[in-house]
Amino acid sequence: MRARGVVSWAAALANRTLTAVEQRRRAAGQREDGPVGEGGKTSAATEPEAPPPVPPEPGARESVMREPVERYGHRPGRPAHPADAVPWSLRVAAESTWRLLLLAAALYLLFEVVDMLRLVAFAVLAGLLISALLEPTVSWLKRHGWPRWLAAAGTFLSGLAGIVGVGWFVVWQVTSNLKSVSDQAQAGVNKLREWLVSGPFHLTQQQINDFAKQISTAIGTNTQQITSLGFTGVTIAIEVLTGILLAAFTTYFLLYDGARIWSWVLRALPRHSRYAMAGAGPKAWATLTAYVRGTVCVAFIDALCIGIGIQLLGVKLALPLAVIIFLGAFVPLVGALVTGTIAVLIAVVTQGPFTALMVLVILIAVQQLEGHLLQPLILGRAVRVHPLGVVLGVAAGSIVGGIGGAIVAVPLIAVTNTVVGHLRRRNAAGQEVFDALEAARQGA
Repeated sequence: MRARGVVSWAAALANRTLTAVEQRRRAAGQREDGPVGEGGKTSAATEPEAPPPVPPEPGARESVMREPVERYGHRPGRPAHPADAVPWSLRVAAESTWRLLLLAAALYLLFEVVDMLRLVAFAVLAGLLISALLEPTVSWLKRHGWPRWLAAAGTFLSGLAGIVGVGWFVVWQVTSNLKSVSDQAQAGVNKLREWLVSGPFHLTQQQINDFAKQISTAIGTNTQQITSLGFTGVTIAIEVLTGILLAAFTTYFLLYDGARIWSWVLRALPRHSRYAMAGAGPKAWATLTAYVRGTVCVAFIDALCIGIGIQLLGVKLALPLAVIIFLGAFVPLVGALVTGTIAVLIAVVTQGPFTALMVLVILIAVQQLEGHLLQPLILGRAVRVHPLGVVLGVAAGSIVGGIGGAIVAVPLIAVTNTVVGHLRRRNAAGQEVFDALEAARQGA
């Protein structure tokens, strides 16, 4: 009887076990085939409850915590990892520093490449500046029915004729007045010699002759250096002529086919950057055009005022000096003053110290007029660069590229400022649109 009861109890236990397994299997099948919520997931009503967390095995937590301690020698009061001891501000500074160093290295390589191709770079930049000055005339001619090639060729040839005419006028004035200027310079040197003898220095004629003899000896002993300097001058002249020809070709093709060239540049950019740069390009060109026009206007006013002043003072070569001052005024704030020192030197040797002092006063007055009235009034809206930025840009450009670098520094700063401002406003507008769409989606 007892054995039969044990068998019955075992059979009943097995039956209940099989029944429970079958019920669980059916419940699992119903959950898999049951109602599905949003996104293809099981609805919350049929989701099984998460199993309770399994407690870690004894000693596992202690081994995990002991691992960094054994590796880094952790002591009470110290963080487990050395990086945790570095302040957050120092981490940010370190991350920013290596990125800035990488950017500086890229800029250095860029400047090295530009320095190697300085002749081509300056020719292209000069072509851009001249094209920005002449392009409105080409557009006006095309609007009045001129063919594109004829408008570009006519404007280019007219500009070239004007530059050649100005150059010829300067050379003609200098050569025609050179004899009288040299005679007056010799007279000025004689007056200077007399002043050194009878003035406060009380030099003797022998001392002056010895000084002149030392100068002649120095020139004679450095004949090789002077000869090499002459060869260097010939090389520079050849490079300048080559640069002028490259600038002329660049100017003509920019006037004739500028739109296609810009389209080709856009196609060379990454696809996600084309739309942004396509909007920034016309704004940059408008800024460059306004800058060149304003600079020409300011330079003309500077040259006119200084030329009239030195003409009234009786200084020789007033018109050629005015043309040189006009060309020098393309370097903002300091160009007219630097080129005007030639007029001061000529006034010293031809008219005397008082006239030279008056010429210097005129230069400083015109410089103040340019810095406080002409630049803000004419170039203020086009450039929008602080005068300190202009001076620093001119100084940096002259260090990197000499006179050419000083001329192109400010327009590069102005164009870069315009492009960066456009991209920043574009990104801000895109962020506002994204935020509005996101708020509308969440509200719906």
